[in-house]
Amino acid sequence: MRTIAGESVVVGEGMAQINFNKLISLNSSAALLWQSIEGKEFTVEDLCNTLLENYDVSEDVARKDSEAIARAWIEAGIVSE
Repeated sequence: MRTIAGESVVVGEGMAQINFNKLISLNSSAALLWQSIEGKEFTVEDLCNTLLENYDVSEDVARKDSEAIARAWIEAGIVSE
C-alpha cells in the first residue's frame, strides 16, 4: 500500500502490473483492512473481525463488506485465493 496524492492505493507487484491496470484506491476502512492483512495469509473471517473490532457495525454488514472487498482484491489480482 502506498499513499499517492493523499489517497491510499494498492498496486499489484511484478512486471505484469507495470501499466498500473491493477491500481486499487482504498477508502479508510479498506486501508485499515489491507494494513491488517498485508504480507499474511488471511480469510474473510479475519477481515470481518477487523471491521467488528474497529467499527460499530453488525456482523452481517461486516461479513458482506469483507466478502465484497476480498472478491474485489482477488479480481484485481492483488491477492490470490
